[in-house]
Amino acid sequence: MFNTVDINLHTGEPVTIFLAEDDYDDCYLFQYTLKEMNRPFLLTTVKNGEDLMNLLNGENSTLPDFIFLDINMPRKNGFECLKEIKESARLQHLIVIILSTSFTPMIEEQLFKGGAQHYICKPNDVIQFQKVIEHVLTMLAKQDGQRPVIEDFLVKI
Repeated sequence: MFNTVDINLHTGEPVTIFLAEDDYDDCYLFQYTLKEMNRPFLLTTVKNGEDLMNLLNGENSTLPDFIFLDINMPRKNGFECLKEIKESARLQHLIVIILSTSFTPMIEEQLFKGGAQHYICKPNDVIQFQKVIEHVLTMLAKQDGQRPVIEDFLVKI
């Protein structure tokens, strides 16, 4: 099951984002952050990795510009989703940003090697959360799909 919200405050093509996140508060805060950015977004949220993969692999699915992916989700975790995305000829070009409370250098290295674009350790503070999401979306626009070096993989504000 998924939910799509058109956050299009201006004319122009919206940036499409899939958010795979099982925490309701984090989904709400992510949506609120996009609204505050005053740019057009089309946000689709799913509550688990299985729903994300079903959405991506659907017959008539439109692929997103970016996927924000939590690591710890029910039914299929973020590691499994990232692996499936990067092994799929149809999906491997997708830009995946990890958004999780879990962090260790070993997890960071595993996700970098797995093909994720960036790793965001979710801040507990609402304002910091908003700042880091805004910062990453701004960086992604400038990177034009190029992956950073591992030293720039973890995003901190």
